[in-house]
Amino acid sequence: MASLFRDLTLGHSRRESTPLKPPPKPSQLSIMPSKPTITTTDLDSPLGQLGTQLTDSDLRSTAYEIFVAVCRTSSGKALTYTPNSSISDSPTNHSPNSPALQRSLTSAAASKMKKALGLKSPGSGSKKSPGSGSSSGSGQGKVRRALTVGELMRTQMRISETVDYRIRRALLRIAAGQVGRRIESVVLPLELLQQLKLSDFTDQQEYEVWQKRTMKVLEAGLLLHPHVPLDKSNPTSQRLRQIIHGAMDRPIETGKNNESMQVLRSAVMSLASRSDGSISEICHWADGIPLNLRLYEMLLQACFDVNDDTSIIDEIDELLEHIKKTWTILGMNQMLHNLCFTWVLFHRFVATGQAETDLLDAADGQLAEVARDAKTTKDPQYSKILSSILSSILGWAEKRLLAYHDTFDNGNVDTMQGIVSLGVSAAKILVEDISNEYRRKRKGEVDVVRTRIDTYIRSSLRTAFAQRMEKADSSWRASKNQPNSLPVLAILAKDVGELAINEKQVFSPILKRWHPFSAGVAVATLHACYGNEIKQFISGIVELTPDAVQVLRAADKLEKDLVQIAVEDSVDSDDGGKAIIREMPPYEAESAIVDLVKAWIRARLDRLKEWVDRNLQQEVWNPQANQEGYAPSAVEVLRIVDETLDAYFQLPILMHPALLPDLMTGLDKCLQYYATKAKSGCGSRNTYVPTMPALTRCTMESKFAWKKKEKSANTQKRNSQVATMNGDSSFGVPQFCVRINTLHRIRSELDVLEKRIITHLRNSESARAEDFSNGLAKKFELTPAACIEGVQQLSEAVAYKIVFHDLSHVFWDGLYVGEPSSSRIEPFVQEVERNLLIISNIIHERVRTRVVTDIMRASFDGFLLVLLAGGPSRAFMHQDSQIIEDDFKSLKDLFWANGDGLPTELIDKFSTTVRSILPLLRTDTESLVERYRRVTLEAYGSSARSKPPLPPTSGQWNPTDPNTLLRMLCYRNDEAASRYLKKTYNLPKKL
Repeated sequence: MASLFRDLTLGHSRRESTPLKPPPKPSQLSIMPSKPTITTTDLDSPLGQLGTQLTDSDLRSTAYEIFVAVCRTSSGKALTYTPNSSISDSPTNHSPNSPALQRSLTSAAASKMKKALGLKSPGSGSKKSPGSGSSSGSGQGKVRRALTVGELMRTQMRISETVDYRIRRALLRIAAGQVGRRIESVVLPLELLQQLKLSDFTDQQEYEVWQKRTMKVLEAGLLLHPHVPLDKSNPTSQRLRQIIHGAMDRPIETGKNNESMQVLRSAVMSLASRSDGSISEICHWADGIPLNLRLYEMLLQACFDVNDDTSIIDEIDELLEHIKKTWTILGMNQMLHNLCFTWVLFHRFVATGQAETDLLDAADGQLAEVARDAKTTKDPQYSKILSSILSSILGWAEKRLLAYHDTFDNGNVDTMQGIVSLGVSAAKILVEDISNEYRRKRKGEVDVVRTRIDTYIRSSLRTAFAQRMEKADSSWRASKNQPNSLPVLAILAKDVGELAINEKQVFSPILKRWHPFSAGVAVATLHACYGNEIKQFISGIVELTPDAVQVLRAADKLEKDLVQIAVEDSVDSDDGGKAIIREMPPYEAESAIVDLVKAWIRARLDRLKEWVDRNLQQEVWNPQANQEGYAPSAVEVLRIVDETLDAYFQLPILMHPALLPDLMTGLDKCLQYYATKAKSGCGSRNTYVPTMPALTRCTMESKFAWKKKEKSANTQKRNSQVATMNGDSSFGVPQFCVRINTLHRIRSELDVLEKRIITHLRNSESARAEDFSNGLAKKFELTPAACIEGVQQLSEAVAYKIVFHDLSHVFWDGLYVGEPSSSRIEPFVQEVERNLLIISNIIHERVRTRVVTDIMRASFDGFLLVLLAGGPSRAFMHQDSQIIEDDFKSLKDLFWANGDGLPTELIDKFSTTVRSILPLLRTDTESLVERYRRVTLEAYGSSARSKPPLPPTSGQWNPTDPNTLLRMLCYRNDEAASRYLKKTYNLPKKL
């Protein structure tokens, strides 16, 4: 048979050659070691779940087959075959001088790896390492020889000699049929199916179970978890899937020349030969994740003593050397090995009751190798596996560390250090080497280890505190409605003090290795927990009683004890413990009173806010409500604010100046809220300005027909924006005036309120000089700006509402429609004048000029819109310019009012644009066209010489603006303009 398969002891050099021994008869079978007593854990395997039903026993058997195959062909040469008649039929005894016996394993030399990992040797007495001790074998009472690597591995993986013999015999047959090929270029399950027949098994059932398991392995490795991703529509994969599913119901014939076997071989080899682009003869059938990881996990578990679940065999160095020979088939490498070995060590520690700290320390040591690996690779597959395993380890560790007071006591506190080390190491790798968010930050900003320890301390102490609370809960419930129930918090303070002492003596010395100020964090957490309870207690009292004093004194003593521990723990810190102390706001009575006063402020402010909401909903903004013309709700809200300030300065406290900013901020927000609600729903300038119609060529023939259509569409759009105002009397012009007056009144009254606050402060017993120097604490900051902004918005809104909405019938829908001479501005001027009289009778004189100015500005803006964007219902001839100029003069005269209205300077300022546009109406069409060509050429360059582009509408009218000039031409009613626009832009004469 194959020279590479001659060695009966796995993994030895090719110098060794001993024939294969058949399995012993049933009476000679040695008793297999009992299954380790490994308990069920709450750990799900992070290596991934297989998509087929392969048990651990199935995986173990497959892993052993791979191990045997690679170790028997580990020289790296192609398969060769040397016939040996003694192999198949009869056992051949080993020669005493056989190299196999000389290479027998012994535990005399201590394992280098075990030393490095700090692991113990298997227990003495009956619990010897399988390869190192002597025991009775097969009931013969003879001393067994030392085991070879192969025999040790078979024992460790709990494989019977019969199965081992069957595998070896099949491998020899494979070598005979695969001469010249390396083992990694062979699909082992396929070849085993070909070589092993029913006659190789005890009975039909055993053969069928074995065949189904082998088919499932092919399914897992080639279909469910392939090394190279598989297209679901691949016909070869579909054919193989059908064969495998058929074999689950009925065993397939595996003869070499059998058609079904040939089809199976063709499909398997086709899929196994696919590669990820690299040139290689390796068959990929067991190197897909997670199948390869699960198989490798089974091999690594063989390193544990079958007689001592918590011990690793002394022969681990040589065993691992042979296990690593499976890397080529399984697609493993040193980094994946380190990762899997870490998981196996950790899982064994958990599964064996967490009693053997050596395993925990070994897992932690192996994790240091993983940490080094993680920094050297960015392989996404490795990172995914790394993240899964570390998340599982971290999750298990944190489940215990987040409540370590429940997990550890004086009996097992030694285990805590190892679990903490493992947990923070896993967290550090997860965050620093996997987390993208961490990489985006400066590493100095994140201390992963300290942050984790901080979290464990705080979480566990919160849990412990809650348990102390439960101890007093029954008596608390029984007497909570009685006056003497409050001292329960005093008892709790005593218990929390004892918990802090225990933390300092037992747990802090351990945690200090990773967090130098662990005791400080602990007492700060307890301080916060008790602080929550004392705050609840204080919130339920209205005055200081003897019981309350007792509780507060107990709280004060506890606080001093906790602060003392924090100071002692932080003596070597850079800030002398200031950071921890800042986490411990004091409990003293003054703080309690502060909280009570703040609660009083909040209640008053909440009531004020509710009152504002309720009264604003009922407010109708009636100008007849009072002589001043502002809303009654404003009078009431100012009265409530004044009363609140009076009540505040009457409270029996000594901290009026300190808490005044809280009250002022709240009152400021309430008044700001009122100002915001007062203008709500009134719209703004843009609410009323009509949408600019599309640019078109006006024609007198279509203007009357268009007038009805345009008016309907455009007016309907504007009316929809202010529909809520048309049917609501609170949005009329008089009501707008009342709203403006109201905001002006509130703004004026703020100065009065601020002066009264100064008077109150001067009469306060606790007032100091600096209380008067800090002006911001006594002033309203938000409300003045809100009132000014509200007056501005309302003034603009009412102005544009009057011009574009209320008077649209005589302005936007009437001015210059048809013949300009028969639809002039006089009706609009009369209506504006009527509205100005209404406004002047209601509006406060301090804001009257503002409102009238906005109405003038809206009128001027509208006048320009009529001339330049009035739609196809309007057209102007050269001789209409004088009419339009006279109309604009009438409009200006309205606001000048013979010197009793707005100042001439103000009128000139806002009429500048209109006055610059009016001369264009006097300009003849040819000159307009020439000017338009010139400014277009300046704006767009020589490309606009033949056909200038259509200039965009900016809305900023200017006699040098191309769009303004174009609009003047569009509304020019003569043939010259029509010819130019038709030729240049082909503008339609109708919309």
